[in-house]
Formats: sequence, structure tokens, C-alpha cells
Amino acid sequence: MTLSELLILWLVTSVSFFIISKLPIGVDIDNFGKAVISAAVFGILNALSPPLVKTLDLPSDQLAIALFTIVFNAIIFGIAAFLVPGFRLRWGIGSALLGSIALTIINQLLHKLLLQSVALNL
Repeated sequence: MTLSELLILWLVTSVSFFIISKLPIGVDIDNFGKAVISAAVFGILNALSPPLVKTLDLPSDQLAIALFTIVFNAIIFGIAAFLVPGFRLRWGIGSALLGSIALTIINQLLHKLLLQSVALNL
């Protein structure tokens, strides 16, 4: 991944975090600056997680993998909320699960919109 791709991913995730904080799912982020920091912490935690995931004996069933991914991302979401002042989960693990699902959906939508925008400009 190039540096510019990494910066775009960070920006998209930051915007996603900020959007999530405006939804009624129990995720509070004080301002966009805190969303940027939260996205960075979330990204770093995700980058550090592959060695841990590889040590686990995971099932090869697609549904089980999807459920594991949601739960794992919720845990990372919760750790990020713990580490970043101004990022709170009102309903604990419930907010982390909802936030994780919302982050996946919003990130995918923003990536798709961004790719379409780039394709139109080419």
C-alpha cells in the first residue's frame, strides 16, 4: 500500500467515524479531530492484529468468518474508544458492535463513491 493510499484510507475512515458519531447507536466522538485520532488508533490496532488472528484456529465457513470479523472489529473498536479521549461508547459492547457494523458499511460506501468520483475524472 502506498503512502497516498494509506492517507486516503485514513481520511475515509475518519469521515466514517465522524458520521457514526452522528447516528443514534451509542457512539460519541467529540469532534472531527477526535475522529481522525480514533481512525488512526483503529487502523494501527487493525494493522497489529494479523499475527494474533493467524495464531487462532479459525473455521473456514464464510458465515463464521464474517461473524468473527464483526466481533473482532467490535473489540478493536472498544479498545480504540478506551484509548482515545473524547471517543465514548454509551452502551458498551452493544455500541462497539453497532459501531463496527456501521464502520464497515459506511467505509464501503465512501470507498465506492470515491472510486466512482476518480473514475469519472479520468
